[in-house]
Amino acid sequence: MSSSYSKGRKGGHSVSTSPSSKPAFESPAAPGVASQPGVVVSRRGADRLHAGHVWVYRSDIAAVNLDEPEAGLTPVYDPRGTLLGTALFNPASEIVLRWIAPEVIGSEAEFLALVQAKLRAAIARRQELLAMGPESACRLIFSEADALPGVIADKYGELVILQLASKALDTAAVRAAIVEVLLDEIGPATILERPSPRIRELEQLSAPPSAVLYSRLDPPLASTNFRLNGLVFRFDAEGGQKTGAFLDQRENYEAAARNAHGRALDVCTYQGGFALHLAKKCERVTGADISRAALEVADNNLAANRALLGGCEVDWLEANAFDLLRDWSDAGERFDTIVLDPPAFAKSKRAAESAVRGYKELNLRAFKMLEAGGTLVTCSCSHHVSLAEFTEVVRSAAGDAGRRARLIERRGAASDHPVILNIPETEYLKCLILEVE
Repeated sequence: MSSSYSKGRKGGHSVSTSPSSKPAFESPAAPGVASQPGVVVSRRGADRLHAGHVWVYRSDIAAVNLDEPEAGLTPVYDPRGTLLGTALFNPASEIVLRWIAPEVIGSEAEFLALVQAKLRAAIARRQELLAMGPESACRLIFSEADALPGVIADKYGELVILQLASKALDTAAVRAAIVEVLLDEIGPATILERPSPRIRELEQLSAPPSAVLYSRLDPPLASTNFRLNGLVFRFDAEGGQKTGAFLDQRENYEAAARNAHGRALDVCTYQGGFALHLAKKCERVTGADISRAALEVADNNLAANRALLGGCEVDWLEANAFDLLRDWSDAGERFDTIVLDPPAFAKSKRAAESAVRGYKELNLRAFKMLEAGGTLVTCSCSHHVSLAEFTEVVRSAAGDAGRRARLIERRGAASDHPVILNIPETEYLKCLILEVE
């Protein structure tokens, strides 16, 4: 069928704009602003950093006092000349500065040592997950949320996937420093770098000479099995989206299964994450997605877990979410459990209004299709649609459908995707579990 609602959310943070067509910063410090070598931010930019955020946008750059304003490290000052710390600098990006330290970093060796210390601290926070065994999977490094802006690393069994999202990190020395820590702390069989094409364009990153940063195997590991909540999933480094699977839903998968029963529908199932968890509790599960390739992986995942799922009947349906829910709700189809896990409808503030309409339509149709006493698990990964806005959309959909919705759980991303209250962008995933009367 036509249209394109399969998964597509990202695990890091970015600004949804095209690469800047503006020239490099040309003007020296204006009269009355600090003139030390480095970058001067506006009062608004300084207030943002003081409040605990780590980004400064192009519109809040007051002056660039650098002989060669190229991507790298730079001291940051407020308009009075007060040092605010050191940031990753990229004059080509809309996010010009990503703050990384409160002091001046004077050398590459000092910077690499800082990166390694932050890496070790992030991995230490995941020790409980890592202790689950070599087939465990988790997000090891979550960019700004782990005080390492622009660094994302996911572990899938013996394979680690690295993503760099800042031009200032795009060096052989940074890659070598990261690999050293990963080998020391995790010891994976293979470490691959998998750049995001979109971020590469936005940040004007180079194309790495090789995706293989390390491997003790020949050929390097490119696909592997990993475990989530006792189920086996397949990861292929050449396919899938973002760095691979949606690890941020790990805890929500289990919560959904706890509340699931009867006949279930998983909309935008991707590779079967929710569907296979529902199958542990339900009599029949249908997983729907627009992507045939994703459903083929889901079917392979089903085969790998068949012995764990008892007699549950599972089938896959290639379909557009909106078309499917409209047709089935109009036809009077009924389910005891429905999961809605669509892609990020709003990748910018400008898209938020249309995203709200999309969420409203999906939830309205789901409410109409649920049996009394049914369970709705509804998700949004659009940062630009807040939890309050998303909750209001779902409330409104319930009212329009003439249904009462009792909130069972209000959830977010898994614990390996920590939220920093000072950085709202880290709290992107919303999940509501409802009992529908």
